[in-house]
Amino acid sequence: MMQEEITEQVKEQVKEVIPKNIWDTLQEFFSYEIFHFGTDEHPFVLTVGLLFFVLLVFVITSVILKFTKRVVTRKMQSQDKLKFESVFSFSKYFIYLIVIFFALDSIGFNITAIFAASAALLVGVGLALQTFIQDILSGIFIFIDQTVHVGDIIELDGKVGRVEEIKLRTTRAVTIDNKVLIIPNHKYMSSSLYNWTQNGTVTRESVSVGVAYGSDTQLVKELLIKAASSNSNVLKDPPPMVLFTDFADSSLNFKLIFTIDDSFQSGVPKSEIRFEIDRLFREHKINIPFPQREVTIIKE
Repeated sequence: MMQEEITEQVKEQVKEVIPKNIWDTLQEFFSYEIFHFGTDEHPFVLTVGLLFFVLLVFVITSVILKFTKRVVTRKMQSQDKLKFESVFSFSKYFIYLIVIFFALDSIGFNITAIFAASAALLVGVGLALQTFIQDILSGIFIFIDQTVHVGDIIELDGKVGRVEEIKLRTTRAVTIDNKVLIIPNHKYMSSSLYNWTQNGTVTRESVSVGVAYGSDTQLVKELLIKAASSNSNVLKDPPPMVLFTDFADSSLNFKLIFTIDDSFQSGVPKSEIRFEIDRLFREHKINIPFPQREVTIIKE
């Protein structure tokens, strides 16, 4: 009987000692000081526990953002999903920044004092990274104005591409040659931007041609409309039309106007229509002139 009581007492003592030792060890670990700075009146001490707290807040924020993105984009179409992801990429940077500031402030980190002490440094860094900051601000304006979306076909500085991704600093587009075009976002503010598809994918295209003086203009009109109407890429509504644009020095100039549903591939139907115009003109004996000049040499 005595032996059983002693055994029970030992068990109770071990139960008391082990949790106490584990708890003390954890407290010592989380209270371990990594570094401290500041004045004696307002010191800041970074411990392992505070560091774990900041990291935990950051991880929880990441999980919430990923879950929110998954829920929102679950039933979206592919094009709308790309647009949302481009907008979401802007928002998450600001959310991370705000969360980190709140987390640091909650553990006693004086954000205001740090900003005040590093004001001169921030000004110097801002001047050195002026173009970088312009790109970021331009990216924010793109997000607010909604002037460019993923999937839009844009023309900038003579380059045409379909927008594949809009980031905070750059926009990635793919040209018709399948080359990747990286556009710094500040280009949108300093250059004229043509958005071919902001009003839809249907665009009006044209092919210009000149014929020799004396040609039957009504026949030329009929042949041009026939060349456009026979192309499978040209829409039937609105129908193609022909404009008599000018009496030039060496030719009568016409412009064939037609509508297509894929402006990104406009070069292909234009080329096909030019081939057909050349064939029809040869068939009907209509000449496409080239400039000619007569030079008279006078000998004295």
